[in-house]
Amino acid sequence: MDDVECDLGSKLTLGQFLKLASLLDSGAEAKDAVAAGAVSVNGEVDVRRGRGLADGDVVSFGTRAARVVAREGKGRPE
Repeated sequence: MDDVECDLGSKLTLGQFLKLASLLDSGAEAKDAVAAGAVSVNGEVDVRRGRGLADGDVVSFGTRAARVVAREGKGRPE
């Protein structure tokens, strides 16, 4: 599993993270994979491409997975 540093100062969506983590190559691929139920977040299938992600969330597609890691000093405001 890869750790992917992200700026969580603004909303990070599942669709954005799939591309950022190189789990999928394009937004169209991300949209199709999420809609088909082929993507899971923290072990549970999620079909919401706009789902917000937080520090520590694990996103899986097929045999690949990546973890959201807040960039130093860029955590989501409370």
